[in-house]
Amino acid sequence: MSRLTHVAVGTAFLSLALAGCGAGDPNADTASTGDDEQEQIRVGVTVYNMSSFITEGQEGMETYAEANNIELLWNSADDDVSIQADHVDQYVNAGVDAIIVVPVQADSLQPQINAANEADIPILAVNAQLDSDDLAASVQPDDVHAGAQQMEMMAEELDGEGNIVILQGPLGGSGEMNRTKGNDQVLEEYPDIEVLARETANWSRNEAVNRMNNWISAFGDDIDGVVAQNDDMGLGALQALREAGMDDIPIVGIDGIEDGLAAVKDGDMIGTSLQNGAVELAAGLAVAERIVRGEDVDREPVYVMPAITQENVDVAMEHVVTEREAFLEDLPELTDQNLETGDIAYEDLPGQ
Repeated sequence: MSRLTHVAVGTAFLSLALAGCGAGDPNADTASTGDDEQEQIRVGVTVYNMSSFITEGQEGMETYAEANNIELLWNSADDDVSIQADHVDQYVNAGVDAIIVVPVQADSLQPQINAANEADIPILAVNAQLDSDDLAASVQPDDVHAGAQQMEMMAEELDGEGNIVILQGPLGGSGEMNRTKGNDQVLEEYPDIEVLARETANWSRNEAVNRMNNWISAFGDDIDGVVAQNDDMGLGALQALREAGMDDIPIVGIDGIEDGLAAVKDGDMIGTSLQNGAVELAAGLAVAERIVRGEDVDREPVYVMPAITQENVDVAMEHVVTEREAFLEDLPELTDQNLETGDIAYEDLPGQ
């Protein structure tokens, strides 16, 4: 059954009565868009927090939405499952056409998923997994591959031996669990690499500064490398190491955010894996749109992150930073092409 609705063009900016960040009003009045356009659809989005990656992803979603007559409603859960559950409840009650969740926690929201299904509203998990068999679609990165890829970079940098510390994402989230799985798969091949410590810094640069300071106090010069499961945490470790006068410790991250790419270019990080938030989240929105409009689409596409080193960082910088406006202008067409080919991470980088 089609859930297409006629609503006014544009994005609603009234905030939900929730403790979230940034928002659209899912109860906004609706009106006809005219005869020459596709019927506009409303998609409610709730994300775990407004990290650098998510901020870039929001821009990609908004660009795709504008090009495809989609009204986008946006809220951040501030890492609180109960707030995210409230977001989904609000969207269901408002009768949006689809709901996209970038979840706080994998084992959450089943009652909200059930309610969405009962209301005939497709609900999708994007970027992080929800442990449910009742989703309309799931658009996910291959985080196991990314975790293995970053650990392989570190192992090669250390010539297969040394002591490392690992900064993990929020424990219990699919990103952390799968990147840790990838980390450990590679570590099994390098018995002379010892993990001195591994703890979460919750994707946060500030938390990573504090965690790294504690490890510097505990292990000092025994630390030979830092594996950070996202760039923000890697940059926090970099700050702490610089303040301690430890400027020669290799750091590797994941995500390819602007500051992370700059650190790779400058030699402050040995590499990262590009998870272009604009590309990935736009793909999630495109899948939701096709489901609502009754079109055929792969409901479980996988985003495979390309490795970024000094060899290809300049092109990645163009897409994320220096020529971002031009990249975003082409993003809707790129997103549609990627859904057709099945490679939703493709953006014509050297090595892809």
